[in-house]
Amino acid sequence: MNIHFELYRIFYIVANNKNITKASEELNISQPAISKSIKNLEEQLGGQLFVRTKRGVILTDEGKEFYNYIKQAIEYINNAENKFTDLINLESGCIKIGISTTLTKEFLLPYLEKFHSLYPKIEIQIMTNLTSDLIPKLRNGLIDIVILNLNGKNYGNDIDIIKCRKINDCFVVNNKYNELIDKEIPIKDLNNYPLILQAKGSNTREFLDNYAKNYNVVLKPNIELASYTLVVEFSKIGLGIGYATKEYIKNELESQELFELNIKEKIPSRYVGIALAKNNIPCFSTKKLIEIILNNNVS
Repeated sequence: MNIHFELYRIFYIVANNKNITKASEELNISQPAISKSIKNLEEQLGGQLFVRTKRGVILTDEGKEFYNYIKQAIEYINNAENKFTDLINLESGCIKIGISTTLTKEFLLPYLEKFHSLYPKIEIQIMTNLTSDLIPKLRNGLIDIVILNLNGKNYGNDIDIIKCRKINDCFVVNNKYNELIDKEIPIKDLNNYPLILQAKGSNTREFLDNYAKNYNVVLKPNIELASYTLVVEFSKIGLGIGYATKEYIKNELESQELFELNIKEKIPSRYVGIALAKNNIPCFSTKKLIEIILNNNVS
């Protein structure tokens, strides 16, 4: 049975009004057209839905049972339409973001603040972890986007990468290592000093190790830390040479709590990016957040 949905809708409105004239006014359809539609529906169903009276129409027993199901279907469709309208107007919804704690603090927070001020009814869920753990969740639809440090790694044909912001890394020390501050230092000589690096597994550490490998150097840290913030803090108290991102330590460099070392082999720039799964269409709220990130130079 392939009955046109409009016939169901007309039946629903007539049943609610118990009067074809009133239904005609609500639907803006002529009374003869409504009567013809009801007759068409009854013929396709194989039974009578209404009994005509002087005061209007009343449902048959079969019509009452049929109405209960149609009412639920119409209400579900109306609710779906209203929900869709809310979603496209960003009146409801949820964004699930996979990101590291470092990028949450140093990159994402200003954009989230702006997004939330514009769309306060959108729920924001943050999942912090290593990129290697977040990408499978992105593929499986458990999160909507992953914000990550790009390191040249190919995540596969099913993942789209959008470049957002260029960043630059550097090695830093406090004034305890004053003798190094004005020198040009070959990267291989860094192993002669205490090194403070993020632990293996992070995109930043992988980027650094690949950079050093290009010059046949394997960096051997004295201290490995899971937290980028701790790398900076340990460097500030003079425990060694730390590896940091210039854009995230502007204040420390300006106040001379930290000093950038002049490394002979230039460290290439890299990017913060957004990863999206090609098989999952981003919702309206996710698209709006991405738009804010790409179009607003917040720092």
